[in-house]
Amino acid sequence: MREDLRPFLEPRSVAVIGASASPGKPGHEVIDNILSNDYAGKVHLVNPKGGEILGLPVCRSIAELPPGIDMAIVILPANATPQAIRDCTEKGIRHFVLAAGGFAEVDEYGAELQQELIDLVREKGVRFIGPNTSGHTSTPHNFTSTFFPQGKIRRGRVSFIAQTGNFGTHTLKYILTGEHFGVCRVFGLGNKIDVDECDALDCLADDPETTAIIMYLESFKRPKEFMALASEVTRRKPVILLKGGATEEGRNAAVAHTAALASEDLIVDGLLRQAGVVRIYDYSHLILTAKVLSMLPLPKGNGVSFSAPSGAMLVVLADLCVRLGLKVPDLLPENTARLQEISPPYIRMRNPVDIWPAATSHGVEFGYREGTEAVLKDPNIHAVVPVLMLTKKTGIPPYDFIVDLQRKYPEKLILVTFSADKAYMEECKAYLEPRGVPTFPSIEEPFEVLSILYRCYQAMHRPR
Repeated sequence: MREDLRPFLEPRSVAVIGASASPGKPGHEVIDNILSNDYAGKVHLVNPKGGEILGLPVCRSIAELPPGIDMAIVILPANATPQAIRDCTEKGIRHFVLAAGGFAEVDEYGAELQQELIDLVREKGVRFIGPNTSGHTSTPHNFTSTFFPQGKIRRGRVSFIAQTGNFGTHTLKYILTGEHFGVCRVFGLGNKIDVDECDALDCLADDPETTAIIMYLESFKRPKEFMALASEVTRRKPVILLKGGATEEGRNAAVAHTAALASEDLIVDGLLRQAGVVRIYDYSHLILTAKVLSMLPLPKGNGVSFSAPSGAMLVVLADLCVRLGLKVPDLLPENTARLQEISPPYIRMRNPVDIWPAATSHGVEFGYREGTEAVLKDPNIHAVVPVLMLTKKTGIPPYDFIVDLQRKYPEKLILVTFSADKAYMEECKAYLEPRGVPTFPSIEEPFEVLSILYRCYQAMHRPR
């Protein structure tokens, strides 16, 4: 890990400048988040009223802070931020998270304030995350600087670099409440007047806690450096990027959002591909790819099998695979024979697998279990997507057989999707995902994610 960024990710002590006693205000929620995550370091609060907030004493001024504080979270209006930083540097603080908006993304006065911060970087040798950031998170150190009400943030293996506040706020809240995986590090870059995507990527490149990196960017501050760095990182870890500002409308929105100057998209696309960065185009894929990367390895090929209770599904999903660059290969004769053995003689079995005749003949669990294992055994298959039809009258299988198969074939991926009764779909998700098997409410989603992850595998193994 880069030593100049270590105080952000492993702070021994933190000051909150602009602490608030009022629940709901950012200066209060950030303290609550820090305490909720069992942060073991010292927390110092500053508010002119003094007193106590959430059991912690409050200094009336920055001058009252003790020496030796690693980092300050500044939650003040934009026009008060530069002076607060100057005062903090007098106490020896060199690392800052700047929450306030109202800088270059707003107007000319904001741009002048932002230039003042840039000058402070040069004059004082400080490091900034932000401004206009919702904060950052480092679960291996039980720390977060976000002011969005998160509570305890679940630890994971995937790290995020986001030039937007909404990932570290409401999107992360959804992950914590609606999914069953966690995060490792989260950088909310904001206007990135100092710490930018290159710094964050370089920091995560050698981070042993981070196994994959997912990014949202609206612009590249140092494009040449980023592409050179990404070219090396992508040989060791998957790097996935959602690039905002691909259209003229998106570029205009990016300027209003983070004062970003977006680049010509076709040029960006080619450079990313050359650097091994896998580009995505849907915001939901930030979450879906993270889910699979948190639970399973990358697929070692693009051979896919899927079993469905509907012939129409087999047809449209086979078409989808072709569009996504996936293959639906023929199986070895012995594996096709096993599928035929468990099915009625009136149906000719192949890949993809029409599973319902076997399920109606021998029971839902038997059909799906034996059919899934038959294709998992095949060397041409790298991932399997069972499409479970879940209703009480047709039969709800015990889901543990899927977990058992994933553990028996750890080098292959099982991604589960389903149809029919929504209540049982939620039940299936709640059972499988904590046990390491990802599920998807939309039938197309597992195939979309497999395509992305296979591109990651190709990038990691591309020739030099």
